[in-house]
Amino acid sequence: MQSKFLAVGCVVPWAEPLVGAVATQAWANPRYGPEGLALLRDGLSAEEAVRRLTEADGDRVERQLGIVDARGEGATYTGADCLDWAGGRVGGGYAAQGNILVSGDTVDALAETFEATAGRSLAQRLLDCLDAAQAAGGDSRGQQSAALLVVGPEQGYAGLSDVFVDLRVDDHERPLEELRRLFGIHQVLFGRTPRDEWIEVDESLRAELDERLARLGFDRLEDWAGVANLEERVDGDSAIDPVVLERLRAASSRD
Repeated sequence: MQSKFLAVGCVVPWAEPLVGAVATQAWANPRYGPEGLALLRDGLSAEEAVRRLTEADGDRVERQLGIVDARGEGATYTGADCLDWAGGRVGGGYAAQGNILVSGDTVDALAETFEATAGRSLAQRLLDCLDAAQAAGGDSRGQQSAALLVVGPEQGYAGLSDVFVDLRVDDHERPLEELRRLFGIHQVLFGRTPRDEWIEVDESLRAELDERLARLGFDRLEDWAGVANLEERVDGDSAIDPVVLERLRAASSRD
C-alpha cells in the first residue's frame, strides 16, 4: 500500500498465513486488523468478516476495509463519508480499495495489474500493482509512505518466522521507488536461488574461495557470509549460491 500519510505500513496491513489479510483504510480502525484475522480464523468468509466488523462500528461511514480470506475470496467496504474519490474492487485473491484518490482509475489499475500478473511472485505482483496505481493517478494529495507485507508458513528468516517480506518506507518523496530499492536488497540477502543453479565447488573454485576469504580475514565462508548478512544463502561447502560468489568476489576485489 501507499499513501500521503506517515508510516502507512504501521496502520493499514495485517496478515496471517493460511488465514487471510486485512487492510484498514480511510479513517482507519486498527482494531479491524487483529479482530478481522480472528474472524477469519474462526471460519468466517471475507464478506462475513467485513460485515461483522463494520456493523459493530459506529463510525463505519468513515471507514474503508478490504479483506481476503484463505480461500482467496475478497471483500471490500467503503463508508459513505469517505473522501472522494473512494471505492474498491474485488477479484480472485485480492481486494483493492482507496480513498482521496485522483479517480477510480487508480483502483482499476490495482485490480487489472494483479489479474494480469498471475504466475509471478506475490511480492513482485504487489509492487507492480502499486506502480500501476500511481501511474493511473494515485493519492490526490501526493506521495509519502509505502509498505509491502507478505506472509507464508515458515517463509521468514531461518524458517523460524511466517513473515516473508515486511518492508516499510515511512517518509519519502518517492516511496515506491524506495520500496523497490529495499525489496531488491531483501532479495539479495534473503532470496533463494534454486539449488540446481548453485555452482559446484571444485578444486579450482575452492582455491579461489580460500584466497578471497583470507584476503578478507576469514577462514570459513559461513563466517564471512554471517558478517555480510548472507547466511541464509549458505548451506554446506560442496556448492555455492551464485549470489554469494558474486558478492564475495566484489567484496574481495583488489580493483
